[in-house]
Amino acid sequence: MDKNTVREALLDHAQTLLMTRGYNGFSYRDLSELVGVKTSSIHYYFPTKEDLALEAVNAYSADVMSSIYAIDSSAPADKKLDRYTKLFGRIIGGENQICLCGMLAADIESLPEKIRHAVQAFFKANESWLAKVLAEGEAQDTLDAGGKPDAAARALYAAFQGSLLACRLFQTRTRLEEVADTVRR
Repeated sequence: MDKNTVREALLDHAQTLLMTRGYNGFSYRDLSELVGVKTSSIHYYFPTKEDLALEAVNAYSADVMSSIYAIDSSAPADKKLDRYTKLFGRIIGGENQICLCGMLAADIESLPEKIRHAVQAFFKANESWLAKVLAEGEAQDTLDAGGKPDAAARALYAAFQGSLLACRLFQTRTRLEEVADTVRR
């Protein structure tokens, strides 16, 4: 297998394992079985689990944030929120995984500091984007942030993250689809 292919496969499977089991729920042995390499090979690419998880978080964050920033900036705020909700729906996959950073947030006390900071940065970036959209929506009279877009964005983002847990628990996307409705006028 090509070096880049092995590395990419390791990151891809690590992201899936992080989204389904969390940081403490998988080992290099799990990865070696999925990718078909020895655990020593994994250490070649990622000397420690912290290195692997940090790279997985950074790659995941870059992918998700690029999708969010690609939402048409000229669209009305309520349409931006609809698109954001659909992006969140992509995370669910086969309804057995949740947001990688949301899963890691549950493990926050056992995470190495660099990973903790990367997860916090991901949450803040989402909240910041949502605050701008909510402020626009209030100005357009399509969304209601109660005059406090920053606080409403934090609550809305927490609701999105929680809805992914509920979607996984009940094996339905309905919970996610209901979240954006809470701020519509």
